Amino acid sequence: MLRSRFDPGAAHAVANREAMLGRLADIDALLARARLGGGARYVERHHARGKLLARERIELLCDPDAPFLELSPLAANGTEYEVGAAVVTGVGVVGDVECVVIAHDPTVRGGAANPYTLQKSLRALDIAAQNRLPVVNIVESGGADLPRQSEIFVPGGRMFRDLTRLSAAGIPTVALVFGNSTAGGAYVPGTCDYAVMVRQRAKVFLGGPPLVKVATGEDADDEELGGAEMHSRISGLSDHLATDEHDCLRAGREILAHLRWRKLGPGATEPADPPVHDPEELLGIASADHRIPFDAREVIARVVDGSRFDEFKPLYGSSLVTGWASVHGFPVAILANNGVLFSEESEKAAQFIQLANRIDTPLLFLQNTSGYMVGRAYEQGGIIKDGSKMINAVANSTVPAITVMIGGSFGAGNYGMCGRAYEPRFLFTWPNHRIAVMGPQQLAGVLSIVARAAAEARGQVYDEAADALMRQAVEGQIERESLALFATARLWDDGIIDPRDTRTVLGIALSACHSAEVRGARTYGVFRM
Repeated sequence: MLRSRFDPGAAHAVANREAMLGRLADIDALLARARLGGGARYVERHHARGKLLARERIELLCDPDAPFLELSPLAANGTEYEVGAAVVTGVGVVGDVECVVIAHDPTVRGGAANPYTLQKSLRALDIAAQNRLPVVNIVESGGADLPRQSEIFVPGGRMFRDLTRLSAAGIPTVALVFGNSTAGGAYVPGTCDYAVMVRQRAKVFLGGPPLVKVATGEDADDEELGGAEMHSRISGLSDHLATDEHDCLRAGREILAHLRWRKLGPGATEPADPPVHDPEELLGIASADHRIPFDAREVIARVVDGSRFDEFKPLYGSSLVTGWASVHGFPVAILANNGVLFSEESEKAAQFIQLANRIDTPLLFLQNTSGYMVGRAYEQGGIIKDGSKMINAVANSTVPAITVMIGGSFGAGNYGMCGRAYEPRFLFTWPNHRIAVMGPQQLAGVLSIVARAAAEARGQVYDEAADALMRQAVEGQIERESLALFATARLWDDGIIDPRDTRTVLGIALSACHSAEVRGARTYGVFRM
């Protein structure tokens, strides 16, 4: 069992906690905006029509008291689009089956898809495919946001490709249609295994009455072209005709319950007792300033079962903590940063990842690193080839990997610790997270040195005043672009989580991973020795 040296009453711990609570308050305010969708006016209008909101539909769809892990709730924050990107996605339990749920938010421009809507929906489908999770689409969308069609039309075809590939892989897909599903959106129910449509509400057609009139000269109303009755009785696109929204959700639950779905992973095999140390203390452990280190073992002690941790190579490569534990009964192999990555840490990580794959154990990465060490001695000592071993091991690992960014994520350290490009099954961040190619001061300094050298090469006098202004502007830009809110808005992660919820989030994510087979790699790329 891990011992703790953390003093929650220490001045730095109190300051960290206050800073974290402040960030969480900001995030809560943004989440409240996301839940309002298009705003109070449009929510009231939607309710006045006798319709449920996207999250209300999800709540009725999922099993009572079952968890729902919402993904990317702050997508598009800070852009011209509404926070949340007009769609709600997440992992929930429906009819005792863990599923990916994708629900259009019709209070935001009629549920029309903007570029962030598409990106968020495709990420949800990736999670479904990687983890072998059935998909439930809660459909009410006017299709693509037409003024943005140039950014949506071509990549948007992947949505229907992915749905059909899920079906081909034996992963069930369901469409519950509550309203419009027009133009390209009509292919959502068309490419799903099951389709349920609400009488007098669902409208599924490639072209509505105005377009048909212009294109063919034919006069036809909504029901004739794409009503739920027509698709249930004539076209055959609908498998079930629901009397109202509640009936549609009931039918969806019954479909999932009758799948006879079986998870292929071994599931939880260890005692799932809570940590000995209080997870509330995580608020004070994580540094408010990413430049100030903190011991990753203090985090592990408040996340894993019983605070038990069997550390691997504790005396070698000490700025990377590696070892075996379990979370909610699911065995995990943990890699956690305690600072910069040297050659020893890189070799230790590569070996540990191979061992985890050999015994089919999922990887949990806790990122807080400034990257791989630079400098003459380290370059000559082989930091590139050693770091490449670690990247090789991460890239070719096949056990499920989950990444939580608990601090800084800079340079190639992001890659070696299984950042977004290395396709972890899930990736979450804490509010204090920072991410960039390097720190703001370092990046501005590099640009300054390059500009100074260029001026000297041309025989010019370097403008120190302009250099100071440039450094200030660059530092400000990189500081803004490295924030957790900037990253999550662009779906570089699957959401910012409260540090106190880390264990719960990991439990849901690990359970979802075990829907698929958990099997490690037996081959790797060439390791440069």
